[in-house]
Amino acid sequence: MKLISWNVNGLRACLQKGFLDFFREADADVFCLQETKLQEGQHDLELSGYYQYWNYAEKKGYSGTALFAREKPLEVAYGIGVEEHDREGRVITAEFADFYVVTVYVPNSQRDLARLEYRMRWEADFLAYLKRLEEKKPVIFCGDLNVAHQEIDLKNPKTNRKNAGFTDEERECFGRVLQSGFVDTYRYFYPEQTGVYSWWSYLFQARAKNAGWRIDYFVVSQCLTERLADAKIHTQVMGSDHCPVELDLR
Repeated sequence: MKLISWNVNGLRACLQKGFLDFFREADADVFCLQETKLQEGQHDLELSGYYQYWNYAEKKGYSGTALFAREKPLEVAYGIGVEEHDREGRVITAEFADFYVVTVYVPNSQRDLARLEYRMRWEADFLAYLKRLEEKKPVIFCGDLNVAHQEIDLKNPKTNRKNAGFTDEERECFGRVLQSGFVDTYRYFYPEQTGVYSWWSYLFQARAKNAGWRIDYFVVSQCLTERLADAKIHTQVMGSDHCPVELDLR
């Protein structure tokens, strides 16, 4: 089984830059999007053979998630049941026979960490949501988590210390996710790998220089590790400032 996650940074723009070519080539069973930047009625995407689920932010041109699945989920839920968080279209949960798949676009702490306090509330509430799901069946969650966990997860850790996405607080929150029984699948297979990133700033030719960050993840319940076959980061795929990430399950 193949799952793909991609922050497309505006789906309409990404569609002009080869999105459908990669979608068809990937041939995934579940394909998750973040930062679609769409409202209902602003797209007419035909994906033959896939069920489509969309969560839109109230604010136009902002945030948003989508999930496309070959197999119809048993149930689909939008948001995490906390009104403060559920206005921004950040989460879709699809329940399948063996597990839940959650696509998530985690809030950015923003310049000068203007939203870090809010981000900390989000982190606590989102982890509590995942643990509630896990009481019923295992969880796979994926998306732009807006954090580089370790120093090897970004090109310039020293100069980015205390910047959004690499604050001690955000890194500690992700550490708590792992301590609570979840597994970062890319590090499961490649614990020491350096120089492989999923996001590059549009500034300063960052992508050409590979001055990037690994902030897009597939994270799974510990009990699913025996089913893990591989984790990939498709650094060669253009179309967004992020590239797609992949999880393969037995």
